[in-house]
Amino acid sequence: MSSLSRELVFLILQFLDEEKFKDTVHKLEQESGFFFNMKFFEDEVLSGNWDEVERYLSGFTKVDDNRYSMKIFFEIRKQKYLEALDKHERSKAVDILVKDLKVFASFNEELFKEITHLLTLENFRENEQLSKYGDTKSARTIMLVELKKLIEANPLLRDKLPFPSLKSSRLRTLINQSLNWQHQLCKNPRSNPDIKTLFVDHSCGQQNGARAPSPANNPLLGSMPKAAGAFPPLGAHGPFLSTPASVSMPLAGWMSTPPAVTHSAVSVGPMGFTSTSNPATALKHPRTAPSNNPALDYTTGDSEHIAKRMRPIGISEEVNLPISILQVSHPNHSQNMYNMDDLPKTVARTLNQGSTPTSMDFHPIQQTILLVGTNVGDIGLWDVGTRERLILKNFKVWELGACTTPLQTALVKDPDISVNRIIWSPDGNLFGVAYTKHIVQVYSYHGGNDIRQHLEIDAHVGSVNDVAFSTPNKQPCIITCGDDKMIKVWDAAKGVKQYTFEGHEAAVYSVCPHQKENIQFIFSTALDGKIKAWLYDNAGSRVDYDAPGHCCTMAYSADGSRLFSCGTSKEGESHIVEWNESEGVVKRKYIGFRKRSLGVVQFDTTRNRYIAVGDEFLIKFWDMDNTNILTTLDVEGSLPASPKIRFNKVGNLLAVSTHDNGIKILANPDGLRLLSTFENRSFEVSKAVTETVTKSIVAQLSVNAAPNTTTSSGAATTDRSSVVIVAGMNGDSRNLVDTKSRLPEELVDKSKMWKLMEITEPTHCRSLQLIDNHRPSKIKRLIYTNSGFALLALASNAIHLLWKWPRNEKNSSGKATTNIPPQLWQPTSGILMTNDTTDASQEEAIPCFALSKNDSYVMSSSGGKISLFNMMTFKVMTTFMPPPPAATFLAFHPQDNNIIAIGMDDSTVQIYNVRVDEVKSKLRGHSKRITGLAFSHPLNVLVSSGADAQLCVWSTDGWEKLRSRFLQIPPGSTATALSDTRVQFHQDQIHFLVVHETQIAIYETNKLECLKQWVPREAPITHATFSCDSQLIYASFLDATICVFNANLRLQCRINPTAYLLPTLGMLFSL
Repeated sequence: MSSLSRELVFLILQFLDEEKFKDTVHKLEQESGFFFNMKFFEDEVLSGNWDEVERYLSGFTKVDDNRYSMKIFFEIRKQKYLEALDKHERSKAVDILVKDLKVFASFNEELFKEITHLLTLENFRENEQLSKYGDTKSARTIMLVELKKLIEANPLLRDKLPFPSLKSSRLRTLINQSLNWQHQLCKNPRSNPDIKTLFVDHSCGQQNGARAPSPANNPLLGSMPKAAGAFPPLGAHGPFLSTPASVSMPLAGWMSTPPAVTHSAVSVGPMGFTSTSNPATALKHPRTAPSNNPALDYTTGDSEHIAKRMRPIGISEEVNLPISILQVSHPNHSQNMYNMDDLPKTVARTLNQGSTPTSMDFHPIQQTILLVGTNVGDIGLWDVGTRERLILKNFKVWELGACTTPLQTALVKDPDISVNRIIWSPDGNLFGVAYTKHIVQVYSYHGGNDIRQHLEIDAHVGSVNDVAFSTPNKQPCIITCGDDKMIKVWDAAKGVKQYTFEGHEAAVYSVCPHQKENIQFIFSTALDGKIKAWLYDNAGSRVDYDAPGHCCTMAYSADGSRLFSCGTSKEGESHIVEWNESEGVVKRKYIGFRKRSLGVVQFDTTRNRYIAVGDEFLIKFWDMDNTNILTTLDVEGSLPASPKIRFNKVGNLLAVSTHDNGIKILANPDGLRLLSTFENRSFEVSKAVTETVTKSIVAQLSVNAAPNTTTSSGAATTDRSSVVIVAGMNGDSRNLVDTKSRLPEELVDKSKMWKLMEITEPTHCRSLQLIDNHRPSKIKRLIYTNSGFALLALASNAIHLLWKWPRNEKNSSGKATTNIPPQLWQPTSGILMTNDTTDASQEEAIPCFALSKNDSYVMSSSGGKISLFNMMTFKVMTTFMPPPPAATFLAFHPQDNNIIAIGMDDSTVQIYNVRVDEVKSKLRGHSKRITGLAFSHPLNVLVSSGADAQLCVWSTDGWEKLRSRFLQIPPGSTATALSDTRVQFHQDQIHFLVVHETQIAIYETNKLECLKQWVPREAPITHATFSCDSQLIYASFLDATICVFNANLRLQCRINPTAYLLPTLGMLFSL
């Protein structure tokens, strides 16, 4: 249903409510599923109308949609059951037990038996856990509090709680407007027209004239004089004014996005007699409405009844927790839960910059690479892992002769200059430096200590106060602002000015580019406290608001769903607030600035959860959902009055400036583990090169040993249902923290000494063998979950196996490791995730699967229909697309879990919309079956590969083919007739890895050009994949050897099968 149709439903709901059609209103609410009327729901619950309660609820969610829904239904049915027991209506209680509560038995049989046991008690309050159950009225009230919290947290319900803000009788007003327009178009309009029907267009006895385009569709047009004799209003709701009011053009979220719902803490843990809150769950699933999963919008599909049927698909906040069932008592849910270990609090590194840092920024991919700008114009580049300063550059104008006269004059009068802002581009290939005099310098970064001059822009008259990067219309741009009250946009390739935005009445202090859906815009703040917003169109600002704290900066949370600003007034009063983007007003003001600040405070956000501010010689932390300060750090008393701060992308490191011209790096436990991998990597000339290389690679393997979790095609084949996990000596096999540690390749290259590391003995590495003795079968596909907590395998018998790592003192993170073995996991129901199969031999079937981003669902096929499984319950949610042709590769769209690319054995790629159960496009370009698919969201492309050794690039906007190329088969190499070709994007989403039995290659997407290629000399390649940070590549070979390459395809390490395979295991064909 289109968005306009959806809005029409809201207008009808308002009309029915105003006309007192109460039953019809609630029936439409339920059938449309657009608006959940909490007031009506509360009334029905308190009245005990349980059938109506469930009937209404079922219009929005089902029992097995997610954990929140399951608990909502359970609480309702449990209360109904207890009330029947309280009234001694045994037969009714038995009926409720059998028909309503038994559905929960599959999750915990023992607890269901405990529920049943209540029938044998004269008074169920004899059960210790129900001893505090009061009368019916109080029990319903207590339960309602719990239900409201569950509803507000449920991703299927929470966005349906607010009703749009409408003026009264909006539908009547629109009808009046329509009639007035019709009357204005009459050739001979009467002074007092008579309304007789709405079923046909009005005319005053004669045919209407030619219809001009309606001005109602263009609010930017001026007023239109009203025709003589306008219609009287319908009812008593006032006439339609034909002169349209001035329409402001707010921007992106500040005009149309509904306000984010703030959800109170809610227990989504086990259901049972006693309710418990789970702090880990609260931290892993922040209570903010997800913005990056369009699959949650179940009301915009082409077919609403199909959308309802497919509601479970693509849910992004599923909770994978053990399930128990009985509970009645309700704790105080207002208590917020924090895990203080998430905050970087431990001083892990101390760096001496030599001058006062004024701006810092961590590399977006390499989590330990830190840029620093200082008060004397220096820029520094640090690897905080190794404590090494890679670069120190003093300020220098690159081409003084090309500078404007005002800049040359300013430099002559006062040569002192400092850095206002230093920042990386989103892909980490560029960084920009804004200086206090006129100029912006942009460098390109090529890894290590290799930076090169890219652009020097004489950008503003006076100070350049901020610089940022953006990609309007997919073109990289640089945005600057300055004392000349202007914002300017420059082409990032050549430095050509593209836009100039004027409108501020004071110096522009900061810019914040952002994108909401398909709208790209820039927020700007000025020294007078004005916030403005601009589209890339030179049409002027779209909003004009006042910010608390005049010198303020703005920033979004990491997921882009929440907007914050932090600033300091001239009087030293500091403020940090969250904005309601829909209304352009302050939504939440954080408390904790007790004294007047001695400078402009700086803030940062991390993990979609925390805010940090440097103020009062402290680092202050807030939880985004709580206005009260969470905690403070004085960092050993080393901080200035207003320290500069910056989190790295994953939030495990925090850089803070100190009063002695230094920088301290704070770390949380994950950050400490990351930094510990660098401890033994220092290069000592006095030591043997082999020792140095060995230590370096082992440390690197510890961080990067796991393949990238987005690779859904990884496979291992052995003669038993077993999986081998290998890690470097003393290293875990999995660290899904987004690390990007650098191999010390530059050190080895400088010494002109290199020796390949060979691992041949089991003592040289740590490995695990995961075996399923109950159902021996070959493992055909293998993948880590995106969270890093589990390993999913697909066997040749079409059964999925899921191993989960426990969280305990030996493995505090709960992530994959070789320190402890994982446990083969199944739900208590004992259900197996088993694919649909055909009569053909399973050995001939081509299995494939793909995980949703949140690991809640897996799409899988083993030659038969494609199945969608719930990873929490192992239940089949739906099946579709029976063969022939059979699916050979699956990939979720990166922005919408309901859109799936399906490679077929008939050489086509089908773009399938799960929500409406329909193939949207069929892509033809290959001649043999599809063997690989990979999306790049920044480039809006899909790359496909086939057994024909061909690569194709498709636009995801219209699904047309942009370019194609066959692989360059190396001379002397011979490929088998149906050799697989796999593709996987690098973390920069611009380059991708190509894997074929004859080669490993790196391609650039836009030109589809092969940049690097590595060719095996002996055994063919069976599979290869990037590490989780794209800095290493792991390749397996037909002889079971595993090789580790750096990102430049330089061979770093070879692991022989004798190091990790037992003699009883068969040959490993691919990773």
